[in-house]
Amino acid sequence: MACLRPIFPDQLSRSLNSLADINRDEDIVLLVEAIDEYTYVKHHKQKLALLISAMRHFAKELERDGIRIDYVALDDAENTGAVCSEIVRAVERLGCDRVVLTEPSEYRQHLLVSAMEEGLTVQLEQRPDDRFLCSCDEFASWADGRKTLTMEYFYREMRKRTGYLMEGDEPVGGRWNFDADNRNRLPDELAVPERPGCEHDAITTDVIKLVEERFADHFGELDEASFRWHVTRDGARDALEFFVDECLSNFGAYQDAMKAPGSGDEAVVLFHSLLSPYMNIGLLDAREGCE
Repeated sequence: MACLRPIFPDQLSRSLNSLADINRDEDIVLLVEAIDEYTYVKHHKQKLALLISAMRHFAKELERDGIRIDYVALDDAENTGAVCSEIVRAVERLGCDRVVLTEPSEYRQHLLVSAMEEGLTVQLEQRPDDRFLCSCDEFASWADGRKTLTMEYFYREMRKRTGYLMEGDEPVGGRWNFDADNRNRLPDELAVPERPGCEHDAITTDVIKLVEERFADHFGELDEASFRWHVTRDGARDALEFFVDECLSNFGAYQDAMKAPGSGDEAVVLFHSLLSPYMNIGLLDAREGCE
């Protein structure tokens, strides 16, 4: 019988642990546009458009690769509004005999999955999310017995463990951080790189309209011109390459700088990467940016 493999909205990664041994002939990947995920706090409209459009594109990518998809859209009349209740409904609706998922990255979702497991009628296998450089158990071991959890010292430990920004046992440049050097004033003559635009396909256009209609009471502006986020892994990779090639060399010196309004759209972001949304939802892996 089929194995159901649910994917949470922030797990849009082909390298996801729960997809590693998928049987394309029998298994089914479940993706849910759950209203609970968008309203437990009021998110910015552009964040909602990114989340929904990226999920729809990810589903299409999996389908092109021959993977069976069960997609529950926001406007589906049977949509219960929560990922976990949709997992339960899918098990019964599709006749699945087990559920395999990658453990949620949010504590809120972790509690919901634990509660769901008690009432689930089939076996549930939760796999660790190995996209993170440090597991929860490893962090707990590092934190055990410490009076304060100063992240600076955790970062140092992670650099030693991974070798990132290290020369042997010493940090690159001879210092662990250069915080005192990142507060430079932005020179008037320094040009800010012009970021390439993002072309919208029919999926993203429809999602922008959907968000404007369904989440009108959420904050932020959203229209075709203002929405400039990539919604696919290829687009996220392009954004990473642009940052490395065009912005990284000046990011450290001017990461705290500001530029006067009226100086163009690039004045809003200067040399910042704008990559964290892609890592947060799974389109980019943290290792990619380091390596």
